[in-house]
Amino acid sequence: MNPQQQDPTWDLTIKPKRHLFDINLKELWEFRDLIGLFVRRDFVAKYKQTILGPLWFLIQPLFQTLMYTLVFGKIAKLSTDDLPQMLFYMAGIVPWTYFSQSLNMTSKTFVENAKIFGKVYFPRLAVPVSIVISNMIQFIIQFLFLWVFMVIYWIKGFEFGPNIYLLLLPVLLILLAGLGLGFGIIISSLTTKYRDLTNLVAFGVQLWMYATPVIYPLSSIEGKMRVVLMVNPLTGIVETFKTIMLGVGEIHWGLLGYSAGFCLVVLGIGVLLFNKIEQNFMDTV
Repeated sequence: MNPQQQDPTWDLTIKPKRHLFDINLKELWEFRDLIGLFVRRDFVAKYKQTILGPLWFLIQPLFQTLMYTLVFGKIAKLSTDDLPQMLFYMAGIVPWTYFSQSLNMTSKTFVENAKIFGKVYFPRLAVPVSIVISNMIQFIIQFLFLWVFMVIYWIKGFEFGPNIYLLLLPVLLILLAGLGLGFGIIISSLTTKYRDLTNLVAFGVQLWMYATPVIYPLSSIEGKMRVVLMVNPLTGIVETFKTIMLGVGEIHWGLLGYSAGFCLVVLGIGVLLFNKIEQNFMDTV
């Protein structure tokens, strides 16, 4: 027998992970086609068996905006920095929705995909990454919907609009994706052993929204509560998003830098913890 035939060249070699920092991010790129399939699955299956289908991407932020306008604008009379209430609330809802849905969906990675993980090999991180990307498509749709509202109010005579800092939008989107992915995979790793966290995530995210300047401007908050908001890594991102879209207020570069640093730390911790748990999660999930 030819010696060369006894030593075949394999396209893929699967080896056990030896230590915590044994992370092969290059493997994610090699499985980019699979990630693309996951993205399509998440996007198409989300409203596949609904009557209105993709229209829910527009109906949800619209209903939320109407509810916030009634409750917080008309009844509670919270400040909106002299901006039209519906426009102000939608400008906060769009980035928050992307973050919250990315966090909620990635936090269920191990629990909801245990059967797939137990049958075939692929980089497990591909699943939460695909969720963040598929939600990005929803963000783009809702972002364009926000522009429609801006044009309508502009025609009515309201003087506002985006500015040169609109170039920061990709940076804000990356930070939202990183924070959603980081927090999500940390929670996902912990829920393999502590299932109670699954019930607390949705409630905790809802409370988190009220600690983020989504329904009120940062300028209207003073005292100790303002300090709490400054610690929130989403404060700088949401405030900057409103500023670059509506042209009101100023960009808090310090808060934005803090958000970027916080994102790197959370994402790093999340990847390391995810890498550790995926080695033996089938024993506990």
